[in-house]
This record gives sequence, C-alpha cells and structure tokens, in this order.
Amino acid sequence: MLRLWGVRLNILVSEHVPPPGHPRFFNQLSSGLDIIGLAGEWLTSTANTNMFTYEVSPVFILMEEVLLRKMMSMIGWSEEEGDGIFCPGGSMSNLNSVLLARYHFFPEVKKNGMAALPKLAMLTSSHSHYSIQKSAAILGIGTGNVLLVKCDERGKMIPAELESSIITAKAKGLVPFYVNATAGTTVYGAFDPLNDIADICERHGLWMHVDAAWGGGLLMSKRHCAKLNGIDRASSVTWNPHKMMGVPLQCSAILVRRKGILQECNQLRAAYLFQPDKHYDVSYDTGDKTLQCGRHVDVFKFWLMWKAKGSEGFESQINRCLDNAEYLYDKLEGRADFQLVFKSKPEHSNVCFWYLPHSVRNLPAGLERNNKLHVVAPKIKGKMMEKGQTMIGYQPLGDNVNFFRCVFSNPATQREDVDFLLDEIAHLGSDL
Repeated sequence: MLRLWGVRLNILVSEHVPPPGHPRFFNQLSSGLDIIGLAGEWLTSTANTNMFTYEVSPVFILMEEVLLRKMMSMIGWSEEEGDGIFCPGGSMSNLNSVLLARYHFFPEVKKNGMAALPKLAMLTSSHSHYSIQKSAAILGIGTGNVLLVKCDERGKMIPAELESSIITAKAKGLVPFYVNATAGTTVYGAFDPLNDIADICERHGLWMHVDAAWGGGLLMSKRHCAKLNGIDRASSVTWNPHKMMGVPLQCSAILVRRKGILQECNQLRAAYLFQPDKHYDVSYDTGDKTLQCGRHVDVFKFWLMWKAKGSEGFESQINRCLDNAEYLYDKLEGRADFQLVFKSKPEHSNVCFWYLPHSVRNLPAGLERNNKLHVVAPKIKGKMMEKGQTMIGYQPLGDNVNFFRCVFSNPATQREDVDFLLDEIAHLGSDL
C-alpha cells in the first residue's frame, strides 16, 4: 500500500515488476537505460530552458539543426532539401505528417478549414500504428476516411491492394492525398515495400509518409539498413531515437523533404515571441514551426550519446538487439511447447509466438483450440506481473488469437535473459 498526499493507493501488482530499464523487460518498444543519455537529460533539466526561440536556447537550437540534418542525410536527402523538428513522441510526429500533407495540397485549409476542401481520404496498412487514424480524427478528416490496405501474412502492405484502394476511393468521389508506409510495424516488426509504394504515390500524385518510429534506427546498421530501401523517396519520415537507439524518452523527429513547409503550415507570428526585427537570424526561432508553443529540449541527450558512442556504437547495439531476436526465434523453433506466429525469420527485433500448454498442444486446429489458446497469454502475463521477474506483452491480431510479442531494444539483454523468459513462461503456464 502506498500513501501519496494523504491518499492511500492499493497496489495490486508486485512492487518488483521489472522497470523498462531492466534487461528482462520485453514489454514495450522503448526499454533500457543509457547512462550517457540519462546524464544528458539531467543537464537538460538543470538548464530548464525552452526550445521556442534562439535567444533563450541558442546552443540547443543549433544542436537540433545539426542532428536533424544528420538524420536527413542518413535518409538520403540532399543538403538543399529537408526540414524537421523534434516532437513529443511518434504519434505527434505522425500527426504533423498528415497536417503537412493536407497543407501541401490544400493550403487554403489553414484559413478556411475543412469546409473549403473536398472529401479527403488517407491510406495506410492494416498493421500500421493507430496514430494514423487518430490523426485523421483530430484533423477533421474522419477515421471513416482512413482506408486500411491489406497486408500479406508477414504484415507487409500489398502494393497492388494499395493501388486498387486508391482507384476505388477516387471512383467513390473521395480525394486521396496521403499514404502512410510503415518501416517496422508495432506488432510484427514488418517493413512495407517502400520503393513499390513510392512508385504508386508518384503515379497518383500523393504524399508518401514513412512511419519509421520503430524501424528508423536500422539506418544506423550497415547489416540491416537495406530494409529501408526507398525511404529517401518519402515526402516525410517519423523517426524515434527513443526506441531502437535507446535515447531516454522522449526523442522523436518529424523529417520533411519539402524545405520551409513546417514554417508555412504552422506559423502564426505571435508578436511577443517571434519578432521579425531581432538582431539575429530569426529562422532560428523554431517555435513557430511546431504545433506547440513551449517545447522540451529533446536533442541534447541524443547529441551527447552520439558524440560519446559514435555511429559505430549505435550500430553495434542495434545489431545486438536483432541478434537477440534471431536467437529467440531459433530457440522457439526447437521447442514443442511454443509455436511461432509466422515461420519466416524476424525482420526487426519483434518475435511473435504462442505458448502451448498441454491442454492445448494436442487439440486440432479450430474454434475450441483458439478459444482455449486465447486466454493463455493473459493468464501467464497476470502471473508474471505478480511474480515480478520479467515482463512481456501480448495481443491478438487479425485472425490470430492472443500471442506474445517479445521486442528487443535494450542492448544490455543477454542470451541468458532470453532463456529465462522462455523458461518462466513455460513454468507459469504449465498448469493451464
């Protein structure tokens, strides 16, 4: 029981549930604790400054420009193009992408609102992050006008289905303007075929956004960066260094190929902040490029980590996480009490699987087996939280009943931690 300001709180789960920094925490895409990043966050808090004008945050503003330019170069954009800003999370970065795409095609929306526009449609894969639909709700486009494109069994958007959906939408009188491709889906860790999607977007004159919140970090790895081939053709990209690169929360960027559109779309020239007659270059007053006013300094911890470990250090820790995923995959293939959700090796560090207790293992495929299997993961997760030695997430997806999703983003995780996870699941589920 915990008492805060005189209020008693009953804690139902173990106080020893491993925190996100623990090497046996596999529950979320953001895990681990980088000491250098932590030091950067402490120093940022000590400065307690704001990122809206150069005059109050000159060093951090310049750092942000340098880091964003570095990220854009890794995407493959030239020095002459590109712009960006750090946002409070990937959902806000994705929201920005829809906002910018709409403004790009219909700049009159800024003054006249949605009533001045035709009925718009957006397209995204059925495995994409829910923030794409949420963005449509927030911006008045409507979730009903977000068309979910079919994916293959591995979770990748099917290009032919995308083109068919665009043609069908136009025939119904809708105006498609935006396609979201995902580089590293939340559940399966799948990478959509970016070049094929880019071809379709160019053919139909659509804005192509790549949600690489989870998969963007693979650009740091020579071994794995080819999975993002075609990302340089995107109109905008979301990239979350606080996920695969281990930067402490929060650290997310929206990167845009069209230079200047962030300013055009968002600026309102508040006279008490963004005076045009300051004695310095007012383009460094980046606050008018954002949806926010006050903005946390997210760049310093990222800059400090990059200076300390270099690109090679990031590459090493990313490769280690994907090696762990492949190790888990190989272990699961060799055990009769587990079943992989799909047989192909993981593209990212996501590994999806069922635990099969004896009561389920010998049942034929069908409704009875599915009903029994569906409750296995939640029951094991409940026991796991009470015992408090490891943590893993689960979910259903499409026709698949609840399965475990193990994700690796903590380079401190070792193979013995992976072995422990499987043995713990089998132990907790043995009597189900």
